[in-house]
Amino acid sequence: MKKSLVLLCVVALVGSLAFAGGAAEKPKASEDGLGGKILIYTSMYDDVIEAIDRTLEDVFPTVDIEFFYGGTGTLQAKIAAEIAAGKLGCDMLMVADPSYALELKSMGVLQPIMIANTADLAFDYDKEGYWYPVRISNMILAYNPGKFKKSEIPNSFYDFAYDKSVAGLVSMSNPLTSGTALDTISALKDKYGYDYYTALGAQKVKIESGSVALTKLETGECKVVMVLEESVLQKREIDNSKIEVIYPTDGTIVVPSPIMSINDEWSPNKNSKAAKAITEWFLSQEGQKNIVKAWMHSVSASYPDAPYDALPTKQILSNTLPVDWENTVALREEMRTKFQEAVAKK
Repeated sequence: MKKSLVLLCVVALVGSLAFAGGAAEKPKASEDGLGGKILIYTSMYDDVIEAIDRTLEDVFPTVDIEFFYGGTGTLQAKIAAEIAAGKLGCDMLMVADPSYALELKSMGVLQPIMIANTADLAFDYDKEGYWYPVRISNMILAYNPGKFKKSEIPNSFYDFAYDKSVAGLVSMSNPLTSGTALDTISALKDKYGYDYYTALGAQKVKIESGSVALTKLETGECKVVMVLEESVLQKREIDNSKIEVIYPTDGTIVVPSPIMSINDEWSPNKNSKAAKAITEWFLSQEGQKNIVKAWMHSVSASYPDAPYDALPTKQILSNTLPVDWENTVALREEMRTKFQEAVAKK
């Protein structure tokens, strides 16, 4: 296969990459000079990447594009180890946490790429071209109307932590490994203080993947979970699940996840021409169509549709809990430590 997807294991942060099959023949360059290889580290779900990978193979037949999948926190650890070793293993990054783009820019490892359609972007981007938002993920609550009434469970992030009627019956992702979960506890810390973490610990919140949490909603093991909207939408469309999204009354946490390119000093394949073309495709209407098809919201102001069964993006943006991205960079380790002390060690 010209393009392949590799699952990143936590225990193999710096190990060599092994891909199935023999060595593929190197594609010839296209008429516009596109060719060579691009390796992209991404935190998007592997089934989403598999679908996008097939599309990219048609769009860029002369470029050998490979994806390497892992949670944002896991990728951050991998990248830190690679930087310490003097060379990154990727040419591009598509991670969940926007604050990480600020950090990598300050470290001098990113390549600025100027694109033509920035006026169409509905969210902030780096004016020097070091990163652009490529997809919108929303942290929400979810419940199972077949098991519980919506009026009987928390409809806000605040009540998720403080309503004792759901103690031991709530679940969320791990901010030590998930970028969107880290952004979430950053926004909630700004809104409610570090006491919110203590409340989560007292609530006996379960720390587990979104797929596990949604399964527990279906069985009734959990009453309400804090999870990405896209996970619920995917389950509703693919599995015909009755699980429903709750857009929290104190505000949805909106995460515009970035796409970035590594500069030639640090990138293994030094293929900035292909990186620019791939960036432009992801931010085009066709690229955003693939994002929305994968149950995430478009970053384009002119893209007409929301994902399957989701509220329109503008409606969601009318009530949000903001994330201070620079503060998230500065306090990342402090927040993770305090969260682990309050929740993960309980």
